[in-house]
Amino acid sequence: MSDTPTDELEQTSDEDQAMMEEWDNMADDAEGGGGDAVPAFDGMDEDGTGTRILNQDEIDSLLGFDDDSMMGPETSGVMALVNSAMVNYERLPMLDIVFDRLVRLMSTSLRNLTSDNVEVSLDQVSTVRFGDYMNSIPLPAMLSVFKAEEWDNNGLLVTDSALIYSIVDVLLGGRKGTPAIRVEGRPYTTIETKLVEKMVQVTLGDLSSAFDPLSPVSFTLDRMETNPRFATITQSNNACVLARLRVDMGDRGGRVEVLIPYATLEPIRELLLQMFMGEKFGRDSIWESHLTQELHKTDIQLQAILGEQILPLGEMLNWKVGTRIMFQTRTEDDLELRCGHFPMFKGPVGQKQEHIAVRIENYIEPEEDDDQ
Repeated sequence: MSDTPTDELEQTSDEDQAMMEEWDNMADDAEGGGGDAVPAFDGMDEDGTGTRILNQDEIDSLLGFDDDSMMGPETSGVMALVNSAMVNYERLPMLDIVFDRLVRLMSTSLRNLTSDNVEVSLDQVSTVRFGDYMNSIPLPAMLSVFKAEEWDNNGLLVTDSALIYSIVDVLLGGRKGTPAIRVEGRPYTTIETKLVEKMVQVTLGDLSSAFDPLSPVSFTLDRMETNPRFATITQSNNACVLARLRVDMGDRGGRVEVLIPYATLEPIRELLLQMFMGEKFGRDSIWESHLTQELHKTDIQLQAILGEQILPLGEMLNWKVGTRIMFQTRTEDDLELRCGHFPMFKGPVGQKQEHIAVRIENYIEPEEDDDQ
């Protein structure tokens, strides 16, 4: 019985000794700088500070890479700088006004179409790459390719499955308060396609009306697709304007997204850069009247062309004092009056108080430039 406490005491002292040795090793590693927790410094300055050497994990985090996929998120590091040019591609202030008009027009048109209380709201107007957007469309969806007749280019209107089934349910007399029945995993029937096409026609008509104050344009439906590969209207790297609309019909509803490439909007780009509708400088009536009065007092010089002839330079160099030049102008011909190099009037020549006089009878229309 006397041996047991002694054995336990020796075992306890051995464990304490091992723990002390482990602590001493950890302290030595920390003082020597071998641990990962202590950053290494190189090139100490006079004030005791230095340059820190980053390890590979810290470099990857700054560049926007993670350990799992080695693909950086678009919102961090260098990838954010690369993609920032795309986000702020070009601001078109008038597009916000156009899509606000579209929301008001669609609310009225869809109410008349469905005979139901329809609320349309604008979620976001942003800029995206065409290829990135096509890869992000949640399927199944219905993609409507439309054509801008006056601009000679195309756009895209995407209707998600929730709105498709909601429109079909409302137009076919579904009861209010019950959610639309979704049957996933099958293609859309002809009846569903025709009903959605009717809604798309109404939406395109409202979109045309929304652009009318800026520039009259007619949006016509070209075709409807369910596969994004068949709805390609521009190159994948081209920039597009994306407007996300939310359509609510009681407990039912969904999203409509309007995608218009910048190439389609190029004919009215100057109009879309305006800050407000009909933007122009204000008129100053006082300055206009003063300018008109001063213009009426302005003196200009008119030259009456008695004769004109084109001669070679070699013949002119042979002229001497007394050389006589013969013109083809006759006394009954009308003379031309010019202001600088611009012909202004024509009239017969005469004499008044021993001076040659010309009576203005005809106004010469200015010639149009060839490039206009």
